[in-house]
Amino acid sequence: MKNLEGRVALVTGAGSGIGRSDALVLAERGATVIVNDFDQKVAGATVAQIVGAGGRAVPCVGDVGDATTITEAIDAARRQVGDIDILVNNAGISGRQQEFDAISDADLSRMFQVHVMGAWYCTRAVLPGMKVRGRGKIINTSSILGMAGRKRSSHYAGAKAALIGLTKAWAKEFAEWNIQVNVVAPGRVRTPILGDFADSEEYKRDLQTNVPLRRRGEPEEVAWLVAFLASDESDYITGQVISPNGGEVI
Repeated sequence: MKNLEGRVALVTGAGSGIGRSDALVLAERGATVIVNDFDQKVAGATVAQIVGAGGRAVPCVGDVGDATTITEAIDAARRQVGDIDILVNNAGISGRQQEFDAISDADLSRMFQVHVMGAWYCTRAVLPGMKVRGRGKIINTSSILGMAGRKRSSHYAGAKAALIGLTKAWAKEFAEWNIQVNVVAPGRVRTPILGDFADSEEYKRDLQTNVPLRRRGEPEEVAWLVAFLASDESDYITGQVISPNGGEVI
């Protein structure tokens, strides 16, 4: 299914995890993918995987939390492949779980700089072109923690909740130009972020107790949803929070 043929997609944080799966699936559906990551090596690996499978992709190396750097990187990539039709604001950091009193101002600032300001800077960079063409898709990546919260994670949950608020406001504001804005809020997904803890008996027991489907999601299961929201099939869907989470948050 090549329903994204002729479209250009920018995926931030596409060097690994959900972002890489997003990039791969969008490329499979026919999109030219601008692969962003702050790490040149992992961005290049995603590009190589797409090109090796017969797709088209270019790297876009830069920290989304740095307005000047990411804007220049996006502009350089756009000169190579054309204006951006699809933006997936996926870049993020996890941060360790900490009690409220232990979260430093620096940790809090960095969490919001990457998740919230990063999405803001990238959206600001692509929005003028979308307005001119009278169409566009913006997909923000939040989390079930942004919907339901979790103790010892207020800095992360707060940043992810802010993305939901941005999505709803942008959906109303950008509708005039036929730009749909939605948010994907995954639950537990098999990515490198959890490290060895995901294999612990404690985590496995918690998974069995709290997730009705009794398993983690796969990155591709999030990416398939992203690809749908990036397609014309979702043209009447905007401002929505869609959460692939195995039933953990309903």
